[in-house]
Amino acid sequence: MYDLVIVGGGPAGLSAGIYAMRAALHTVLIEKGMPGGQIALTKDVENYPGIEEVGGFELCEKFLNHAKRYDLEIRENEVARVEPGVDYHEVVLSDGTRLHAHSVILAPGGSARKLGVPGEMEQYGKGVSYCATCDGFFFRGKIVVVVGGGDTALEDALYLSKICAKVYLVHRRDEFRGSRILQQRVFAEPRITLVLDSVLDDIAADDQGVTGVTVKNVKTEETHKIATDGVFIFVGFMPNNALVPAGVKMNAAGYVVTDEKCETSLPGIFAVGDLRQKYANQIVLAAADGCVAALAAAHYVEARKAQAARK
Repeated sequence: MYDLVIVGGGPAGLSAGIYAMRAALHTVLIEKGMPGGQIALTKDVENYPGIEEVGGFELCEKFLNHAKRYDLEIRENEVARVEPGVDYHEVVLSDGTRLHAHSVILAPGGSARKLGVPGEMEQYGKGVSYCATCDGFFFRGKIVVVVGGGDTALEDALYLSKICAKVYLVHRRDEFRGSRILQQRVFAEPRITLVLDSVLDDIAADDQGVTGVTVKNVKTEETHKIATDGVFIFVGFMPNNALVPAGVKMNAAGYVVTDEKCETSLPGIFAVGDLRQKYANQIVLAAADGCVAALAAAHYVEARKAQAARK
């Protein structure tokens, strides 16, 4: 029986682990792969407060080592499912192990939708990005390509136009899905060049990083190349919500709805990081979620134990 089981070892999960151990909760963290989450694949991080510049993998190690300093138990395994209960919750691992816990923090993260074109994954973190506010600074004064037609794509194209020399905005349709006000701003921005009815065919690179893209017109099937230093892809983001148990409230996009304590609609089950509905997805916000959820879980567990002692 654990006080707390944390599912996921990214910034949110590891932050939760740190605060849970400081609260003296009997805690275990389950991570199926390498702890650190998506930031482990990021080349540089320059927006984490207090650390002016750090490699993504190095920042992961800092999170992990900090958690290990408190002797957080970390199991390398995959969670098959989470089964809510009245007296306790169960977390079932892929090998059949069943962990009982008073509380569970779900921190499985999320994933940007991929285009699936040649060069995309090979150049991830080396010119291909899914976050303009995270990586736009590295392309100051350079040429970039933005792919997408929703609000995020338009917002980030406008953001990049303020710091980049030129922004090509590639969209597969002849009109955008984003809001009218954003479209008007995009149309009025001289640094943004629209490439409509088009999709990316491939991303080219050399030893230094991305050098260009091949774009295909979906109506004429003609292709042409665009020289660029970076590619920002905004075709959607998916929370990893496969482990969210039935009864937990989610919004239409699949994000878990929580209160200010990161608690879900099921008592004792919390959701943090990219799984939780909130305004923005950033490392610092994921870490903050982990802190809040662990403190709330500690309060929940203490109340449960006090109630049981009175019986």
